[in-house]
Amino acid sequence: MTIIRAGRKPAIIVARSDHDKLSRLAESRATDGSEAADELLAELDRARVVDDGRVAGNVVRMGSTIRYATESKDARTVTLVFPGEADIASGKISVLTPIGAALIGLSVGQSIAWTARDGREHQLTVESVESPGLDSTRKAPAKVGTA
Repeated sequence: MTIIRAGRKPAIIVARSDHDKLSRLAESRATDGSEAADELLAELDRARVVDDGRVAGNVVRMGSTIRYATESKDARTVTLVFPGEADIASGKISVLTPIGAALIGLSVGQSIAWTARDGREHQLTVESVESPGLDSTRKAPAKVGTA
């Protein structure tokens, strides 16, 4: 498990196709003063970008279904989607929300702190990831390349 030290975030990996789409989305929304877009841009800036086929099945990507536990030990299952597909009642959360931006690129076992829209800080730990169109038992590549 990745433990967060004060002010430090865990290393994240983002597929090149997700990085390209999300960068365009966040840049278009950032001009409107969207704090969530700024948060997403910050996450994308610190991500290690890899070719799509090099992303392990345990990494959160767009369309992934994620089970995570909060600091209060509550477990939740959500699917990470683009803003137009978001439906909280169906467990579909937008990547342009504070928690959505925090989840992108995390791997099973990693933890991250994130600030909700009400200003309260929370922490979550990823327990499982089901990637879209991938067998959830897929093994991580032996060596992940960089951009």
